[in-house]
Amino acid sequence: MALLPNASFSSKFPQKSRHLVSSSKRQPLSISLSRFSTPQVLKEKFEESCLSLGETASRASLLAILSASLFLVDPALAFKGGGPYGAEVTRGQDLTGKDFSGRTLIKQDFKTSILRQANFKGAQLIGASFFDADLTGADLSDSDLRGADFSLANVTKANLANANLEGALATGNTSFRGSNITGADFTDVPLRDDQREYLCKVADGVNPTTGNATRDTLLCN
Repeated sequence: MALLPNASFSSKFPQKSRHLVSSSKRQPLSISLSRFSTPQVLKEKFEESCLSLGETASRASLLAILSASLFLVDPALAFKGGGPYGAEVTRGQDLTGKDFSGRTLIKQDFKTSILRQANFKGAQLIGASFFDADLTGADLSDSDLRGADFSLANVTKANLANANLEGALATGNTSFRGSNITGADFTDVPLRDDQREYLCKVADGVNPTTGNATRDTLLCN
């Protein structure tokens, strides 16, 4: 008989306990649902991601095209000479027989070009570069070649009559064999001993612009 009060007392609490449990279970459910975006928001985020990926792919494609163009373009087009004639490419070109006579071609770039029988008569070629160029048979008479670069150039059988080459470079295997140097001024041109010796054998005349004798400018004995 003493157990009845205890049984009656405990029977009042299970209902309240179940109510508390059910409440605690519903609360996390409502919180978790609030973390999900609506379908419209998810759609917008998806579209933004696709747009970002599309822009990245487009930029990558553009860079690939530009990179490929650097390899496909004619290398000669990347080099243009200076001066008023700079609109045309003169470096690494076959300019055989080209007429440049009387032109102002200051610091023009003719590196590695083929200039056989080209006509530079009376041209202003101060500081021009003929590095490793082929000037076989070219006419450079009466031209201003001060400070020009003839390093490794082939200047055989060229006409250098009355040309002013003061301070020009002629290092390496530059060759003037067979060229007409009458009246040419070679002041301060660094020449190999064998080249100087050869040129002294054929040197003659006086440069009309500087008034210097060709032999004197070559330091001939």
